[in-house]
Amino acid sequence: MSGRILIVDDDPNIREVIGYAVESSGFTTMYAEDGLAALDAARGSNPDLIVLDIGLPEIDGLEVCRAVRKNSDVPILFLTARDDEIDRIIGLEIGGDDYVTKPFSPRELVARIKAILKRVAPPLKEIEQTFAHGDLEIDAHRHLCLVAAQEVALTASEFALLKVLMAKPVNVMTRQQLTVSMYGNNIHVSDRTIDSHIRNIRNKLTKAGCPNSIITVHGVGLRMGTCQTG
Repeated sequence: MSGRILIVDDDPNIREVIGYAVESSGFTTMYAEDGLAALDAARGSNPDLIVLDIGLPEIDGLEVCRAVRKNSDVPILFLTARDDEIDRIIGLEIGGDDYVTKPFSPRELVARIKAILKRVAPPLKEIEQTFAHGDLEIDAHRHLCLVAAQEVALTASEFALLKVLMAKPVNVMTRQQLTVSMYGNNIHVSDRTIDSHIRNIRNKLTKAGCPNSIITVHGVGLRMGTCQTG
């Protein structure tokens, strides 16, 4: 796997550790040490993924994410302090795809990067990648989500999660099944991460006129709702 990774952290030691790990895995790296430099690099270098520390000088990582999301759906992997759960949840709500807490394992960080990039990669086989349910449609080849023919912007993780549910819309999926579908078996992901993505998808589809998009079956899991705009 290859790609351009923008690493944003004000600690040069952390930048070096992350850079060595991702370059050893075949990626090309770019670096920024504060929020302003991160925005310049994101606009000018067209990275395939951004590893973004939340606690940055000048402009913090959350504000960088908000600014990037105004005109780009590049995947964003947040770095957060272990105790800053509220920042992690806010990061996912404003468009982050995933997070890793400090101190982190470089191997886990690279695994998260690969999992995200795998989700956003175009399908290799010409199998069915378009799904429709009620007034909701998704096209994986074009990374396109439509409600009544109107486009809805989703992050890479939100799109991947919705695609799993749309593939079998009447089936109930447990959170563990959804996690494995998105990340594989070897990465631990909190249920809060899945719940944050589900909440974001519901909010976006509701604003697009589809209020009953994803149903919680209490004690079991999640399935698609009616997805009707009328």
